[in-house]
Amino acid sequence: MTHMNLNYLDFDYSEDADGVGTFDAMASVQPAQIPALHAEISAVLAWAQQHWPNACAPIEEGGAWHYDLQGVQEVSTPLLLDFDETSGQLRTATGNPAAPRTTVTLTISGSADFCAALRDAVGLE
Repeated sequence: MTHMNLNYLDFDYSEDADGVGTFDAMASVQPAQIPALHAEISAVLAWAQQHWPNACAPIEEGGAWHYDLQGVQEVSTPLLLDFDETSGQLRTATGNPAAPRTTVTLTISGSADFCAALRDAVGLE
């Protein structure tokens, strides 16, 4: 089977005592990389929807798979620090803000069959 080519999403896999598996991935990218990250997320979720259509719901509600997708955009502004020997105090000035970073977390949980297939699709051992 051909695996999805994922450059930003690196999944960790865990399983609970009931056999429900969870895939967790986090990616933090610069603005130019956002379209590629979104394409990877879309590819994974489209794969799940294609192979388990109409089954996206929590396991406890009868679903085969479910996902949680979160994102945040942060701007980092450097703080320039200098020690004033005369006063014995720190002086601070705000530098120029960097380009915003977007961080996305994707968690997918599912049944044993779903998780086995997704592990294979994304190339997880």
